[in-house]
Amino acid sequence: MIVAVIVLLVMVFVVIEFNKFVVLKNKIKQSKSSIEVYLNQRFDLIPNLVECVKGYAKYEESVYSNIAKLRSEYSNEKSKNLKKASELNSKCNSLLAVGENNPNLQASEQFVGLQKTLEKMESQLQAARRVYNGDVTLYNTAISTFPSNIFALIFGFKQEDLFEIEEYKKENINIDL
Repeated sequence: MIVAVIVLLVMVFVVIEFNKFVVLKNKIKQSKSSIEVYLNQRFDLIPNLVECVKGYAKYEESVYSNIAKLRSEYSNEKSKNLKKASELNSKCNSLLAVGENNPNLQASEQFVGLQKTLEKMESQLQAARRVYNGDVTLYNTAISTFPSNIFALIFGFKQEDLFEIEEYKKENINIDL
C-alpha cells in the first residue's frame, strides 16, 4: 500500500514536471511568434525603403538585390530563423543609414515617414524580444535546476537560445552594405 502511494506520488511529480516544461516551451513559441509578426511588418517595409533610397543613392544594384534576396529567404522559410532575421535587420539598418547620410533624402517626406514607422516597429520588436528572452530564461533555468534537470534530460528538453538583434540606432550604424 505504501509502495503504491509512493509510486503514485512519483508519477504525479513526473507529470507536473513534464507539463511545466511543455507550458514554458509553449510560452517561448508564443513569444517567438510575436517577434516574427513584428519582423515581418518591418521587413514588409523594406521594398518601400529600397525604392525610396534607390532614387537618391547611387549604389550598385547588388546591394538592393542582396537585401531583397535575404527578405525573400526569410519570408519563404517554414520555421523562421531568428539568426537570418537578425542579418536582414542589420542590412535594413544599413539602408536607413544611407538615407540619413543623404540630405536630399532626409528632406523626403516618404523617407521620413518610413523611418518613423521603422523606429516604432523597432520599439515594438524590442518589447517582444524582452518577453521572448524572459520566457527563454525561465525555461532554461527550469532545465538547469535540480531536480527538473533530470526530467528535462529524460524527456529531451534542450536549452533555447536568447534572441539578440542589432537595434537601430542612428549614431551606431555600419554602412557596409
